[in-house]
Amino acid sequence: MPEQLKIMVSVTNPKEALDAIKGGADIIDVKNPAEGALGANFPWITRSIREAVGESEEVSVTLGDMPYLPGTASLAALGAALLRVNYVKIGMLGPKNKEQALNISNSLVRSFQEFKVNAKIIIAGYADYQHYGCINPLTLPEVAAESGAWGVLVDVKAKNGKGLFNYLSFEDLKTIVNDSHNLGLIVALAGSLGKEDIQNMSNLGADIMGVRRGVSVFNEGTSTIDRNMVNDLTKAVPPRVH
Repeated sequence: MPEQLKIMVSVTNPKEALDAIKGGADIIDVKNPAEGALGANFPWITRSIREAVGESEEVSVTLGDMPYLPGTASLAALGAALLRVNYVKIGMLGPKNKEQALNISNSLVRSFQEFKVNAKIIIAGYADYQHYGCINPLTLPEVAAESGAWGVLVDVKAKNGKGLFNYLSFEDLKTIVNDSHNLGLIVALAGSLGKEDIQNMSNLGADIMGVRRGVSVFNEGTSTIDRNMVNDLTKAVPPRVH
C-alpha cells in the first residue's frame, strides 16, 4: 500500500495537464469525456500531453467504454502503450460476465507480453453497472488477478449528478479494495468525487482517487481543470496511517 492516497486528474489537453501537475496531481489521466466516462482521446493529443508534462510524470490513458471485442481491445491497448504512457485502462462496458471480462483482459495482457510493453493494465468497471447490464465491479479483482493485470478502477458511467457512493455502498467498495489488496492489486476509485470525499477514500484504503468535475470550473456547458482547485484537493490528502 502506498504511503499516501494518490490523486489522478483527468485532462483533455496539454494545458489542463500542466495545470493539474502544478496543482500537485500525482497522475495525469488522458481521456475524452465527449466519448463517455472512460472515453478515449486521440493519439496525437495523448502524445502532446506526454511531451508537455515530460517523461518523469505518470500518465494514464483510457481505451474507452469498450464493447465485447477482445481483438479490438488488444490492438487499441498496444497502440496506446506506444504513446509512452504508464497505465492503460479499459472500460468493461461490453462484457456481461466474468468469462467475457477475462477474455478481454487476457487479450490485453498477452499483447503487452508478446510485444514487451512496460505499461500497466487497469481493468475498469462501473458502479452503475445495473443500468447498463455490464459486469459487477465486485468481480473486477478476480478478473484482474487471474489475467495478470496491475489493478482495478471503479467509476460511474452516467454523468447525471450522481456519484460513486450513490451506486455502491461503503461496504461494497471496502470489499473491492480489500479483495484487490489481498490479490496484490492497486485500486483506483472515481465518479464525481471531490475534496469532501477524501476522508472516505482514505478510510477505504484506496490507492488512487480519480477526479475531474471536483477540480473543474464550468462555463457554458464545458469544464476546465482549475489549478487552484487541484492544489486545494491535493493539500487535503492525509498521510497514510499504518
